[in-house]
Amino acid sequence: METEILELESFLPYRLYRLADAVSREFSTIYRDRHGLTRPEWRTLSGLGQHGTMTATALGEQSAMHKTKVSRAVAELERRRWLTRTPDENDRRVEDLALTKAGLAAYREMVPLAKAFERELLGRLSAEERAAIVSGVAALEGALSAP
Repeated sequence: METEILELESFLPYRLYRLADAVSREFSTIYRDRHGLTRPEWRTLSGLGQHGTMTATALGEQSAMHKTKVSRAVAELERRRWLTRTPDENDRRVEDLALTKAGLAAYREMVPLAKAFERELLGRLSAEERAAIVSGVAALEGALSAP
């Protein structure tokens, strides 16, 4: 009996992972060069910039990061004085995280750069390809979140 072989290069989950990693690496040069941020630090900064006050657990869920990566990113952004931790009034084991004025300024500086990166990336595709990727990603997200 012949053993079946999985060709990773044509396996959709592998291709999506590699694509996401390549896009993330390319974008990371912008925030790394501008502010010396790592990917987890950028995700933490952008999560707090978008949502305001969050817990580390909520940040991890929102950004799909492991709690140790969130913890290290929070510690580094706190060291830079870009975020503050405030114990939750109802549960002292939980801390509410929020950007400081300096953190918010860094976030606001990065937003137009992130949007320009996305425009440039999508600009490499035809209008039909852009529409297909946007609808295809939305369809996969919907299929994976369905009960």
